[in-house]
Amino acid sequence: MKLSDSVMRSFRVAKLYKDQNTERINSIDFSHNGETMISSSEDDSIVIYDCLEGKPKKTLYSKKYGVDMIRFTHAVNTVIYTSNKMDDNIRYLSLHDNKYIRYFSGHTKKVVSLSMSPIDDSFLSGSLDKTVRLWDLRSPNCQGLMHLQGRPVASFDPEGLIFACGVNSELIKLYDLRSFDKGPFTTFRLQQDRDCDWTSLKFSADGKLILISTNGAVIRLVDAFSGQPKQTFMGHLNQKGLLLESSFSPDAKYVLSGSQDGKVHVWNAENGTKTAVLESKHCESPMHCVQFNPKFMMLATAAQHMAFWLPSIDE
Repeated sequence: MKLSDSVMRSFRVAKLYKDQNTERINSIDFSHNGETMISSSEDDSIVIYDCLEGKPKKTLYSKKYGVDMIRFTHAVNTVIYTSNKMDDNIRYLSLHDNKYIRYFSGHTKKVVSLSMSPIDDSFLSGSLDKTVRLWDLRSPNCQGLMHLQGRPVASFDPEGLIFACGVNSELIKLYDLRSFDKGPFTTFRLQQDRDCDWTSLKFSADGKLILISTNGAVIRLVDAFSGQPKQTFMGHLNQKGLLLESSFSPDAKYVLSGSQDGKVHVWNAENGTKTAVLESKHCESPMHCVQFNPKFMMLATAAQHMAFWLPSIDE
């Protein structure tokens, strides 16, 4: 099945998991093979889902440190995550035996951006201390440090050769991983978002586009090579400054975002038109997390409850 407007409009909640979390889910991530998904929640829980069978497999807890952003490494049985209690360290956890493999210390304020390299054991973290750090899973020591002029968001490109840092909600700086210490090789300046802050930055799977989520009413789409603004997506509700995730479909033809009223908004990435507004079964809670499975025709959304969506038509 290929994604089309009619397929996107046909997505319905196939499974709703109401008993896994008592507070809002703050982060979700799919494994590279699409077979497993993981969530973190304000209730300090980490839930592992089997995407093939559509059911939760295991729940772990991070009661002492809390858990905020969570990302799979290249192994489906290990993750890295940030904390929302105690300290600003990043933790490397084995899901198999619920044991920490390593801590990554250095940030002095809350970590607000976390990106795993698509090709090796390196990862990026950005913090409210106005730094972006480059790490390697095999070493507790920071491999690189960039001081920036504002709140950063950072992400690897799909080939893992360059990474982008969004700074102060107006600049995108591109770095070559092999020579990042020489500074960015290009900088794009966008019109500054005065009413909101950039909260995440994602590359499309083909590396041609950059999607910028904000804590306001706009989502921006930028050409990754020229820095030219391509689209501004609006229409979803975000009047409370929430961190609502926006994501690409795997073919980068569509952009999806959660909304304050629990709906999922879908836009055409090429022409910017609204393709669909999908009604969820999350009640009317804000939809914080929205991601497409990278391998299967499946969508995951999270508010306080996790939902798996499937298309209801065959094409």
